[in-house]
Amino acid sequence: MSVADRIPDPMIEPRIGRSVSLDHAAELLGVSRRTIYNRIRDGRLQTIRTAGGSQRVLLDSVSSAFARPSLHPLRARMSQ
Repeated sequence: MSVADRIPDPMIEPRIGRSVSLDHAAELLGVSRRTIYNRIRDGRLQTIRTAGGSQRVLLDSVSSAFARPSLHPLRARMSQ
């Protein structure tokens, strides 16, 4: 095995400790799994793919979502 084979590629390096499953992200944000997919598509949540192909939500983007005011009219009224 060469030295190059032992140096971790930063693009492949596992980041599981800094990410959560889609279901856990939905639970943390108090929204449905479908809403998580919509927020990923809209670019409001960032994800990574595991080596096995699963999609996980980066915790930094979940934290950012907490800081943003809700765009849902009912939730906005409930928070007042």
